Amino acid sequence: MQWFNKQSRLIQVILLIIPFVNWVVEIFVRVTAVIEKPTVGNILGVVLAIVVPVWGWVDLVWVIVFNHLCLAN
Repeated sequence: MQWFNKQSRLIQVILLIIPFVNWVVEIFVRVTAVIEKPTVGNILGVVLAIVVPVWGWVDLVWVIVFNHLCLAN
């Protein structure tokens, strides 16, 4: 999670805009967030990232607007 947050917003958007890379980055960042801080929001984020394929697009918009992933503070 910290690695993703340290990247510039442009790099974050590029990682989230490429379809397969989006899903891989999403899973990686969310699993590390659960390892660092196992909250209900982080666990829900992992489940949504795995089960709902379009969740990465939601996170893309969320990163553009709020500068962090949805359900991962």
